[in-house]
Amino acid sequence: MLLELKNVVAGYLRGVTVLRGVNLHVNAGELVCLIGPNGAGKSTVLRTVSGLLAPSQGEILFDGQNIAGLRPDLILQRGIAQVMQGHSAFPAMTIHENLLMGAYTLKDKTERARRLAQVYDMFDLLKVRQHSKAGNLSGGQQKVLEVGRALMINPRMILFDEPSLGLDPKMARMVFDTIKRLQTETGITVLMVEQNAKSGLAISDRAYVLELGRERLEGPANQLLNDPRVAQLYLGGSIMQEGDTADELEPVEEAV
Repeated sequence: MLLELKNVVAGYLRGVTVLRGVNLHVNAGELVCLIGPNGAGKSTVLRTVSGLLAPSQGEILFDGQNIAGLRPDLILQRGIAQVMQGHSAFPAMTIHENLLMGAYTLKDKTERARRLAQVYDMFDLLKVRQHSKAGNLSGGQQKVLEVGRALMINPRMILFDEPSLGLDPKMARMVFDTIKRLQTETGITVLMVEQNAKSGLAISDRAYVLELGRERLEGPANQLLNDPRVAQLYLGGSIMQEGDTADELEPVEEAV
């Protein structure tokens, strides 16, 4: 496996725990989706993997090496990129300039040009409009640009945090198609958090269902898509496992 979380505990404020011993793994080349209700800890998982949040307990193994608590830049150097929630493109810069920002630490001009050509070959939209300002793109098109910029880092794994957030159905479909192409055409491993469970599961290989900071269900995405327990959770029910008690669960505060 490429990524493995072992009993990861993390939170944002002293005494407020969000992740309460998460265990999950992602195999090389897989597209794995994390779903669950608001406050389940989905985005917090990505933040602990990318180094934006240091876990208080547990291990995060990437290619067998423990990266828990490393600075984000060091984790990025190891090959993990993250596409954040919302929009992070620089609106006043051109598409071409935005892509180059993804490789700003790369000194080898030949390699930078090779990566840029690879991105343009994969995304014709970016190639055709490379001299346009990023701010003139639609929300979905900006997300494609952010994917292209992440590819400039030459990552082994990309983390996606709510890629369809704020997009209309047509643009969301385009973004999901882009993520699936990314996995199938490049072999890059993907770990994705998605609130739209149906759409996220539809393109994924496997998935985890998180509830109250713990993984509750795991399996092939197509099976979870039709699992009544998933529908129950999203309708306000609970799938707490036998032996869990409300007294064991601390308040959850998470920016999702």
